Amino acid sequence: MKTLRSILLYFVIAVATVVVVLSLLSLVYDVSYWYTKVLDFPRTQYLIVAVACLLLLVPLMRRWNAAATALMLGLTATVLIQGWDVAPYLIGPREVPDAEAGGDNAVSIMLANVLITNRQSDAFLNIVSNTAPDLLLVMENDRWWEEQLTVLDRTYPHSVKYPAGNGYGMTLFSRLPLADNETLFFNQDSVPSFHVRVTLPSGAAFTFHAMHPVAPVPSKEYPDNKGEKEVAFGKLADLLARDSLPVIVAGDFNDVSWSHTSRLFQDAGNLSNVRLGRGLYNSFDATSWYMRWPLDHYFVSGQWGVARLERLPAFGSDHFPMYAEFVLR
Repeated sequence: MKTLRSILLYFVIAVATVVVVLSLLSLVYDVSYWYTKVLDFPRTQYLIVAVACLLLLVPLMRRWNAAATALMLGLTATVLIQGWDVAPYLIGPREVPDAEAGGDNAVSIMLANVLITNRQSDAFLNIVSNTAPDLLLVMENDRWWEEQLTVLDRTYPHSVKYPAGNGYGMTLFSRLPLADNETLFFNQDSVPSFHVRVTLPSGAAFTFHAMHPVAPVPSKEYPDNKGEKEVAFGKLADLLARDSLPVIVAGDFNDVSWSHTSRLFQDAGNLSNVRLGRGLYNSFDATSWYMRWPLDHYFVSGQWGVARLERLPAFGSDHFPMYAEFVLR
């Protein structure tokens, strides 16, 4: 029994040490080193593991020397640091106010990264049929996916399409009229972003910006940041500054909304995060129950309220689809 207790103690000490070190390193951000961004993702995991280690160390630790005290202080700091970022999503005020569903000023938007290697198109189309969003943004679709999605052209008469085999293809389907359609390439000539004006049934219009910037992890197969500064959201913020219409920015950002980049973009664009006060709604990784983060986002200007926000069922992709209904106030 004593040996088992000692093994458990040393194991908890090892795990606690690792989580404290990673938590402190996550405070450092340098665009030249991609792994400093990745360390920013698992703040919820840091928090959960740190709390668990604290609860286990208190009864396991028999002798409280300087090292043990330092470790406990490190775990306490980890809880405070990570709780500062995570708590506003769970218990903080709602940054975007609630709104009553329906009406001519409402618009529903579904986001879905289908995963370029996924072939469960029937499961995906069933979700689309059951959800029936006004706007459907499909990401990571190649030519195969584009062929499977042609059945949606009957339901969605308006669309912007850019299928690609590099993992950054994108298609926007819309029941509502689209105008001023623009496909821009901010910092990669093979990674599109869509910028359209959408007209609501009431006649009011808003600007919808669809984004799927490159992932922070280097890749030989797909485009990556290649050590460059992340300029996509900075350039989008410049567009927003010149736009007088209400705005919705949505897509797979390949980033968590508490990151340095996301916060700068949110502040520069004068946007609000619909998750704050409503929950984390972790949309990636759908294939893992413990390593999940919110990567698929909606950011909106101050004229909007939220009637519904939901994470939809998995369909074979590594992302869960997201659904939101917004009402222009």
